Amino acid sequence: MIDYVLRTSQLTKQYKDQYALDKVDLAIPKGSIYGFIGQNGAGKSTLMRIVSGLSFPTSGSIELFGKNAEKEIVQSRKRMGAIIESPALFPHMTAYENMEVHRLQKGVPGKANIGKILELVGLRETGRKKAGNFSMGMKQRLGLAIALLGDPEFLILDEPTNGLDPMGVVEMRELLKRINRETGLTILISSHILSELHQLATHYGIIHRGKLLEQLTVKELNERCQHYLHIKVNDPDRAAAVIERKLDTTEFEVMSGGVIRLFRYLEHPGKVSSELAAAGLEIEQFMPMGEDLESYFAGRIGGAGHE
Repeated sequence: MIDYVLRTSQLTKQYKDQYALDKVDLAIPKGSIYGFIGQNGAGKSTLMRIVSGLSFPTSGSIELFGKNAEKEIVQSRKRMGAIIESPALFPHMTAYENMEVHRLQKGVPGKANIGKILELVGLRETGRKKAGNFSMGMKQRLGLAIALLGDPEFLILDEPTNGLDPMGVVEMRELLKRINRETGLTILISSHILSELHQLATHYGIIHRGKLLEQLTVKELNERCQHYLHIKVNDPDRAAAVIERKLDTTEFEVMSGGVIRLFRYLEHPGKVSSELAAAGLEIEQFMPMGEDLESYFAGRIGGAGHE
C-alpha cells in the first residue's frame, strides 16, 4: 500500500469568476520528488500556499501525513519546510545569523543543527560575509537551509532555481537529489526548467488553468517519451529481417514510408548502420528520436487548450 505525504480532494480556489485551482485531486507518495509542472498562473503556487497554510481553499480538502482534521493539519505543518516565492533573508546578517533568527521564529530547539545544515548546503565557510553580498545561488541555498531547519519530512520548493546560472541549477539539482537519497525527504518542487525536472523528479503532476491534467511516475513518462532510432531505408521488410536476425531483437516497429523505429541499440547506433549497409540496404535517414519532458508537456497543454 502506498503511503502518501500529501493528498488533496477536489481542492478549489476561486477568485470571483476565475478558478486558480479547479477540483484538484493530487497525491504525493512518501519519499518521492514530485515535479509540479505548469505555465505561469496555472495554479502551482496557489496549491503550495494552501498546503503551507498561507492561503485557504474555497472548497475541497487536504490530507497531510494522513491527517485531514484542521487542528491535525496545523500540527502536521510542523513537519514541513517550504520556500514559497523568494526566501526571506536578512541582508545585514550572516548565513548563521539568518539561520538563528529563523530557528527562533520556528521554535526549533537547540543551535547544534545549524552548522550541520549549512555544511549540507555548502555555506559552512561563509563566515562573517553578509547575506546581502551573497550570489543568487548562495541566497537560494541559504533559503533551502532555512527550510531544512527542524529536520522536516516534507519540503515544498516553489521555483528554487529562479535566477540561477546553469552551474547553480545543476548544483541545486544534485543537492536535492542527495538530500532525498540520504534522508528520504519527500519534495514537492515546481520549476519552469523542465529539462532539470526530468533529471530530478520521480513523479510528475501537470496542471493547466487550475486543472490537474495528469499525474505519472518517471517510468510512465519515459515509456510515453520512449526514445528510438529512426531509420528510413529503401526496403523496410528486408531491413526488418536483418535487424531481427543480425541484431537479435524484435523491439522495433515498421512504420509507413519505409521508416523503422528501433527501440534497442540506442548506445550502439554504428552497429545497426553497419549491419544494414552490409546487407546492401540504402539508408536514407538514420537518427535518434523521442520526446523529452518539454515536448510531452507542450503536447498535453496544447491538447488541453482546445478542450
